[in-house]
Amino acid sequence: MQYDSISHLQTEIADSPGYGTIFAQLARKSTKTTKTGRPYLEVNLADVAANITLKIWDNSDAYSTFTGLQEETGIAATATWQMSEYGLEATHLEVRPLSPEEESIMMSGGAELARRQEEDWDCICDLVDSLQDPRLGQLCRAMLENFEARFRRAGAARSVHHARRGGLVEHTAGVMRSAVAICTAYPTLNRDLLLAGALFHDCGKMWENAYPEHGLAMPYADTGELLGHISLGIEVINKLWTRLLTDERKSAWEALEPPTDQVRLHLLHLVASHHGSLEFGSPVVPKTPEAIALNHADNLDAKLEMMRHGFETGASLAPHIRQGKRPLPGNLVTPLPTFNQAE
Repeated sequence: MQYDSISHLQTEIADSPGYGTIFAQLARKSTKTTKTGRPYLEVNLADVAANITLKIWDNSDAYSTFTGLQEETGIAATATWQMSEYGLEATHLEVRPLSPEEESIMMSGGAELARRQEEDWDCICDLVDSLQDPRLGQLCRAMLENFEARFRRAGAARSVHHARRGGLVEHTAGVMRSAVAICTAYPTLNRDLLLAGALFHDCGKMWENAYPEHGLAMPYADTGELLGHISLGIEVINKLWTRLLTDERKSAWEALEPPTDQVRLHLLHLVASHHGSLEFGSPVVPKTPEAIALNHADNLDAKLEMMRHGFETGASLAPHIRQGKRPLPGNLVTPLPTFNQAE
């Protein structure tokens, strides 16, 4: 069969082996040896949504094929796939390059993921357009205009949640939607400030969790390692704000309330405190109502995505129960369907 994605493969073989084909990119490969000196290749295959690591032994026909392939090459990998105590295994593995049409399908992540990410991008743009404060509105639009391509291909994390190309757009849209709902429940919150904070809270991941323009493997880089996304997000806000604050705008914004300097300061606080506590990496704890709301909206969207992925890929332990994955605290139980009067 043709698996739609690596995640689809992982779901299908969670309980029993399956034979089929995946489209993926050779993200990384390295030559290693066993304790007895036998050589093998460790290859990482990636698509937009997930990645897998395989050991390719020297007596396999695929060994010479992978040896000759360059990283970022698109391939079709056909095998009998199964999960063992050593991880994912592929027997009778056959590999061929992708056609241009197949390469395009792989890079889009499939119709469903591409549709969802496009809808999330449109949601972000619509919510930015709804901002009433001209300072925050212009700042948010400047971020989208200056960094659209980088934003749309970044991951929201290296692992755990939304750890895929385009994942930052999905996560940001989810947090912004949650912010709108929270403001409905608590109308005294500053909606414009909270939405701007939701947009910018992880914007530093455009460098910390960046993907190459045509690659599906997230590399490591000095900028992300040495500064981290919170520091980078603060820098992005300050640089964009400085560019926007021309003499003409400065004069126009002086009469606005709340004061312009306070608007920038409170937005910076949202980014600085959104992890919620010092031990989780925030340089300061949340000290405003909007900062508390953003911390919970961020955590909620991340946790629900972890559960969604866990239901897709976790091993079945019993009917309705899937094996949990860290950092979730326990196993996953199938949620109760919504009551439907018509049924």
